[in-house]
Amino acid sequence: MTVPRHQIRAVFTDGTVTVYQAYPAEIADVALAAGRFVPPFKRERMTWIKPSFRWMMYRCGWALKPGQERVLAVEISRAGFEWALRHACLSDHDPRLHPDRDAWRRALRASPVRVQWDPERSLRLAPLSHRSVQVGLSGEAVRRYVDEWLVGLTDVTALARSVHGRLTAGDEAGAAALLPRERPYPLPPEVARVIDAD
Repeated sequence: MTVPRHQIRAVFTDGTVTVYQAYPAEIADVALAAGRFVPPFKRERMTWIKPSFRWMMYRCGWALKPGQERVLAVEISRAGFEWALRHACLSDHDPRLHPDRDAWRRALRASPVRVQWDPERSLRLAPLSHRSVQVGLSGEAVRRYVDEWLVGLTDVTALARSVHGRLTAGDEAGAAALLPRERPYPLPPEVARVIDAD
């Protein structure tokens, strides 16, 4: 079955969706202890959330890259996730959404959320032909993420390293069996239009 080029795939329930972030231990440990993001997490910085576990593994190198040794599964409300997408601007100019680059730049400056579509990754982290969404939160969106949308935090570093360990041992089937079960996320049509989702 062909996967649409721009499709969000995620672990989700009726009310929540899971996204991933990787941090150094000093941020992850205090967040897990508090059950929410607290300093040294910086609200002033753009924070990127990723619904794709494999893309997160590509970004953090199976939790082995310096500063990204801890991977958190962040369960947030679907209402919050969809608010972010509804208020997003694509990181690249799309003439179907903005008549010219100046209009796109104005929208980008005004938006608290950026969306970019990067190649999804295989189990071996090779680029695939379809894309995975990355959502960058800043300003009001970070405040809402931390204070309103967050439902729960789970440390999935051990999972990341277990999948990597099985791959290293040549057990691709065993590695694949450990992956979170991501499904196509049902976006409201008006939200899909904003982020150019199929």
